Amino acid sequence: MTDAHVHFRDWNQKNKETVMHGMLTGAKAGFNVFFDMPNTNPPVTSRDVALNRLELGAEAEKQLGKFGYDVHYHTYLGLTSCKDQIREMVMTYNDLFPAVCGLKMFASQSTGNMGIIGKEIQFEIYRTLTELDYRGILAVHCEKEELFCPDMTSHCMKRPPESEIQSVRDQISNAENAGFKGTLHIAHISTEGALAEVKKARERGIIRITCGATPHHILLNSDSETEIVKMNPPLRPESDRLAVWHALFDGTINWVESDHAPHTLEEKQKGASGIPGFEGMLLTIQALRVAKMSEERLKELFCTNALKAFGIDEKSSPVPEVTQEMISSSRSAYPFSAWRSGIL
Repeated sequence: MTDAHVHFRDWNQKNKETVMHGMLTGAKAGFNVFFDMPNTNPPVTSRDVALNRLELGAEAEKQLGKFGYDVHYHTYLGLTSCKDQIREMVMTYNDLFPAVCGLKMFASQSTGNMGIIGKEIQFEIYRTLTELDYRGILAVHCEKEELFCPDMTSHCMKRPPESEIQSVRDQISNAENAGFKGTLHIAHISTEGALAEVKKARERGIIRITCGATPHHILLNSDSETEIVKMNPPLRPESDRLAVWHALFDGTINWVESDHAPHTLEEKQKGASGIPGFEGMLLTIQALRVAKMSEERLKELFCTNALKAFGIDEKSSPVPEVTQEMISSSRSAYPFSAWRSGIL
């Protein structure tokens, strides 16, 4: 299977996870293609760091291959607001694709502090990408920081649904007005309103747009929020969760992505956002099968749609029959589980 959104840490965050550990854990869960996000430490925002990151991935592929795992590692490149840096990233993408799978922009601060804040500044990124004739994927973490409510007590209300909806609206508007030639990907979509914006953009047909959903936004709602079950964007009210669930069946959502983002238990207790994701992916497959989703649609969501959108010609492992052993293996690989509460 393909997981188009993972955070494998490593380097200065080896205490959380290494690329080797993340790929092995994912492989045991049935995944063989991984797209790694750039908000590492140090971040993947230069050609040299990208090459070092790809070396880690290549070594993991080699070592896991000795044990019969046919795994494939790819990395995103992170964008800043610097025009020269964007140019370097586009050139690196052109030179190293498909090992480099796409570009990533954070439209708010999240883990890694790579946020680019403000619609006007974000527009300049789209305009620069258009000038450089970039035609790959631009994945965006869509939350509008200006709409955050820091005085609220719950994490889900500090980063309210409207912050995502307006950010998605901003990204679509910027991409359309800049004449963006690539594909805009809305990562970890979590609200009914954001899904509506994606649908309207597709009806206009000015840009190519995809969106992905995570297991936690598919299966959990804001009632499940704890210091452990905390991520960005946060869990949403049940009406939003149901909208995401139905969008898996009607084709609005293009693929399921784990947003696998491990932390230590100590970091979680201090407020870190992000949870391990492979266990949730397996539970999502189980839930969708119980709901009578066709095997063909499961294949699209977990295997083929992402590879097609990125233009990557690799063979994804098929969607497996999920076993308790696979779930237990994913759970035991990390010091805590966001799914252990038994609410599923």
